[in-house]
Amino acid sequence: MTAGELKTTGAVALLQTTAKVAGFMFLFSLLVPALNFVLVLSPFVVANDPIGTARNVQANEALFRVGLTIELIMSVGLVVLAVALYRIFKPISAGLALLALLWKVAEVVLAAAIVLISFVALQVANGTVGLTVFSPEQLLTPVGLLLNVHTVLYSVPMMFLGLDLMLFFYLFYRSNYIPRVMAGFGVLSYALIFIHALGIIVVPDVSTKPVVQAVAYIPSCLAELVVGIWLLVKGLNICPQT
Repeated sequence: MTAGELKTTGAVALLQTTAKVAGFMFLFSLLVPALNFVLVLSPFVVANDPIGTARNVQANEALFRVGLTIELIMSVGLVVLAVALYRIFKPISAGLALLALLWKVAEVVLAAAIVLISFVALQVANGTVGLTVFSPEQLLTPVGLLLNVHTVLYSVPMMFLGLDLMLFFYLFYRSNYIPRVMAGFGVLSYALIFIHALGIIVVPDVSTKPVVQAVAYIPSCLAELVVGIWLLVKGLNICPQT
């Protein structure tokens, strides 16, 4: 094997390793937040009753803190996913890969800011900040309200999620790294996420209906699941000679 062939083979091996990291992070970013919301955060919520929600948080503050910590860990995981995808697609289109990376960073910053605000609200609710001019119920309201409008708050980072993964899946389509049917399905799936996030802001009464949410989110969940497993098992459609 010549020095050039060795260098090319090493570059392809590194690309395939990066793809496996991306595959793992696709699955991580799908399963962990879903389980965290369903098993940890959503049981706190009392529909249309922020005070009731806040009292649930007050009764099990440690579990609530665990849920918020998991959301912060998710932000770190999303950065890892973004960097991995950027490294994969930089040779295909450095400009588009950078744009998708920046959109992903915007998504992460907004999601982390929501967690930060929730931590601040928790400090207010448990009296840590010493706002004695407010009644106990007034202090409880912010943390309950934040949980009750979780979907609405996350519509803003979800807009950026739709944009960045639409672009990353377009680069999958353009590069032929994965089957084009799979990549095209990913583009359409995240277009739905983007449209739904806009809908929550513009027409919330329609967009928050369970059927509409299912139509918006199920395709992207399938896309992340399938592509994550594909990258872990099959890797990228690339050979050392390219």
